[in-house]
Amino acid sequence: MHYKTLITAFPRIGEKRELKTALESYWAGKSSMTCLQDIARELRQKNWRIQKEHGIDFISCNDFSQYDSMLDTAVLLGAIPERFQRITDIHKQYFAMARGEKNIPALEMTKWFNTNYHYIVPELNDNISFTLNAEKIITEYKEAQRLGINPKINIIGPITFLGLSKTTNAKKPYAYFDKVLALYIQLMQKLSELNETVYIQCEEPILATNPTQEQLHLLDKAYQQLPLVSNSIKLIVTTYFEHSNEATDVLVHSPIWGLGLDFIYGPKNIDSLSKLNKKMLIAGIVDGRNIWKNNYTKSLAILDTIQNTVPKEQIIIATSCSLLHVPYCAAAEPDSPVKQWFSFAYEKLDEVKDLSAIFHAALPHTDAAQLLEKNTRINNERLSSPLIHNAQIADRISTITKIVRECTFTERIAAQRNALPLPKLPTTTIGSFPQTPEIRTLRRDFKKNSISETDYTTGIQQYIRKCVSFQEEIGLDILVHGEPERNDMVEYFGEMLHGFHFTMNGWVQSYGSRCVKPPILYGDVSRPKPMTVRWITYAQSLTKKPMKGMLTGPVTIVNWSFVRDDKPHAEVAQQIALALADEINDLQNAGIKIIQVDEAAFKEGYPLRNENINEYEKWAVANFKLAVSSAHKETQIHTHMCYSEFNDIIKTIEAMDADVITIETARSGNEILTVFKETGYTNEIGPGVYDIHSPRIPSKEEFVQQIHEILNVLPVSQLWINPDCGLKTRKWEEVRPALTNMMLAVQEVRNAL
Repeated sequence: MHYKTLITAFPRIGEKRELKTALESYWAGKSSMTCLQDIARELRQKNWRIQKEHGIDFISCNDFSQYDSMLDTAVLLGAIPERFQRITDIHKQYFAMARGEKNIPALEMTKWFNTNYHYIVPELNDNISFTLNAEKIITEYKEAQRLGINPKINIIGPITFLGLSKTTNAKKPYAYFDKVLALYIQLMQKLSELNETVYIQCEEPILATNPTQEQLHLLDKAYQQLPLVSNSIKLIVTTYFEHSNEATDVLVHSPIWGLGLDFIYGPKNIDSLSKLNKKMLIAGIVDGRNIWKNNYTKSLAILDTIQNTVPKEQIIIATSCSLLHVPYCAAAEPDSPVKQWFSFAYEKLDEVKDLSAIFHAALPHTDAAQLLEKNTRINNERLSSPLIHNAQIADRISTITKIVRECTFTERIAAQRNALPLPKLPTTTIGSFPQTPEIRTLRRDFKKNSISETDYTTGIQQYIRKCVSFQEEIGLDILVHGEPERNDMVEYFGEMLHGFHFTMNGWVQSYGSRCVKPPILYGDVSRPKPMTVRWITYAQSLTKKPMKGMLTGPVTIVNWSFVRDDKPHAEVAQQIALALADEINDLQNAGIKIIQVDEAAFKEGYPLRNENINEYEKWAVANFKLAVSSAHKETQIHTHMCYSEFNDIIKTIEAMDADVITIETARSGNEILTVFKETGYTNEIGPGVYDIHSPRIPSKEEFVQQIHEILNVLPVSQLWINPDCGLKTRKWEEVRPALTNMMLAVQEVRNAL
């Protein structure tokens, strides 16, 4: 059979977030593991059937996970750290690694390359047993076979698995390469027994990130051996998110069957195709990371260029990466003027099928012409639509004069300390407090017009009063209003800005059961009225302590949205920055002295290739500084970054010149802070001391130890104490004791200073 279509991987959370509901029910003790497994099985089988109905040839198994595929790979390889080994129930052990368990801290979590998906970081050392456990893969393969599907098997490749792992000893992760490769060889042997021909997709996205000579050497070593384990194996090595020409140079000399390349975000992959050496090319031509309808004419032009080097019969049409990064189904969305421009996971199945049918001449000429005509018309209507263009915004951008704050940090911090007399180790939280069912219901009912604005306002104000009262009770120094009016830190602002569209069910998995509904940024951005002043000033009226204004920064809004593809991200961020500058001016004029402009997604937007970093840093820093340019020197600007490695961007953080930066350190340890010390970073820092992504409640003693460890790295005059991130996903019964313990610890340390 000549295979022509392939989906790298499919979303797993469920069209209606069924997996999220099942997971949270299980974690809460309301349902059994059997119930969770039944729902997971139903979701997998639904995904397989849908792809089969859409005519997809290569349908994946093992792309489904109850939490994360990197965590699944750690379990597959027996990479279970010692602290979890005493948990004998394998399901509880699995979720303990992801979320923590009582006094057992979870594994670290960080961003999957430059996406908003978070993966669990495997933890390696000499005490790891490294034993193969392939039961999950084998079970799912046979499950698909019973539905009449012979799936390809998705596996995180050994180079990427080790490259994204961490060690707890002096060794580097690749020191364990031989042990891990031996397990992959065992795995290939087991999988080869499943069928006469078994297609295995080894995902190696780390090869798109300026691979080292060591990685390329190990790549060659691995893929010279793995395809030869059995004649029944046909191995595909897949990369995505950028070009991987260095790796292609190695892999074309290996006995792999196919090579998956991303031609959306890695157009330079075309440069290496002349070396393909008769291997199948899985051409990632349908965007797996954005939601705009594919432009068939442009895609076919790229395929024609590819065909100049690679024979058509060697080309398989595919998505650029996993469809995990897009919502499920655009057809299910309510009608809107912009809906016809969208393509979610379901629609992308049709795009892969259509492009393959046109390219491989599997359709009558008239049918192909009709497909092209319809697609061209929709794309042209979007690009020429008055919905996306606003001449007034273009005029304002052309007349920008003030782009940075006027004073140096030294001048600003002196004015701020005079205006805001704070104790040593000032304390705050990152912004949000638990989003209770009652608050979610209140927002939903107001959106449905089933309650009055008066009832809504009363409910929000009651919650704000509760948050303020609690913070004063435990002694926090800088308060927040708790953000009960906000559904999401990006969506909330997008709803108040022109140029954004919001879906009803456009959910995308961020990690575990956590889903986000990214805004669709389709047109020019402007702010018709203040967005936060009403609620922040109400909260400030309830206390004499400083109330922190809470905004989401321009870079994060861009990085956490599905952004228009007809304008550079730099220009889109500039429009957002101007709107935020207006908001900051309104807040400070209303008496708010501290304003946090979150850039949680600043690092994840970094290009994967070094040669592209300078351009990104230039526009990202410039637009953050433009957003805060309206702040007076007495107005203290905070920013927040979560789950980032800062070693390589510390100079960029310095260039952003926020007065205070808060960062995640609770899971990853305080080694992150050493880079701030080594570079002589002078602005103030709030290292997270409370891991809010785990239900664990740290004791006062843990907080004391954590604070002392921080003080071993940085001086007390520079430090703030705060949680890692916002508290919206936690419950009050977790937040109350945790923050109380944090404040007791701070007081103890202050008394000892």
